[in-house]
Amino acid sequence: MAENMEDPRLDNEHWADVLVQALPYFKHWCGKIVVVKYGGNAMLNEDLKADVMEDIVLLNTIGIHVVLVHGGGPEINNMLNKIGKESKFVNGLRYTDAETMEVVQMVLTGKLNKDIVGMILQEGGKAVGLSGVDSGLLRAKKIDKDGADLGFVGEVTEVNPEILLSLIAQGFIPVVSTVALGETGDTNRYNINADTAAAKIAVALKAEKFVQLTNVPGVLRDVNDPSSLIQRIHLADVQGFIDDGTIAGGMIPKIECCMLARNGGVPRTHIIDGRVPHSLLIEMFSDRGIGTMIY
Repeated sequence: MAENMEDPRLDNEHWADVLVQALPYFKHWCGKIVVVKYGGNAMLNEDLKADVMEDIVLLNTIGIHVVLVHGGGPEINNMLNKIGKESKFVNGLRYTDAETMEVVQMVLTGKLNKDIVGMILQEGGKAVGLSGVDSGLLRAKKIDKDGADLGFVGEVTEVNPEILLSLIAQGFIPVVSTVALGETGDTNRYNINADTAAAKIAVALKAEKFVQLTNVPGVLRDVNDPSSLIQRIHLADVQGFIDDGTIAGGMIPKIECCMLARNGGVPRTHIIDGRVPHSLLIEMFSDRGIGTMIY
């Protein structure tokens, strides 16, 4: 203990400053719904996994209602490789035939979903895992992407949030995997883009905040310079950044999901770096924030 006291990372005055700065945010967010899209590096690195789960349990403990929506592309690829099935992509989207859909459902709703629930329980939280099929949470139709057949890939047409609201009211953290049921009369299951599903769930829940945990710092003016982070982008300026190439490639669909949530009534939407330990807490409880906010 003496050694730690000689070289503390934060002295008492700084600790007090941190807590005082965080207090207004505690008050603001208490009782509000926050939807977090969980994926990327934060889902693959064991230490970052633990950090994310600790953050979510802390938020829930102080009365913030977190809904965690997760993808699982790398894990699906690993399972397909194990069974000797080649992954096929059309226009950047996974082609999902009947066999692949079985694997998607097994990995997302079986293994990954329950692994995440287990990690939250280990951190002392209360969580329930479910998929878009449960209680008809997500309904979808077969996607038509530039006339290409993607198999059992769907787009969300309806969100029925009652099951989530019921779990939230009982103090649970819902953990949602994005396999959806077809529309009425369609008994198929569909593989859904988790970012888009999370944005639509945030709208349906009238969430106060929508956060995407990603593998990048946010929107950068120069992709090779992390210090060029753009912290705030107004909706009206998004197209200009796309036109000049600042927002490009894989960042475009993430921004589109933020716009979808914002246009649907979610006041705050964010893209933050899931590789930064406790990035969710930094975003929620500090003046500095982290990543890019679309407002």
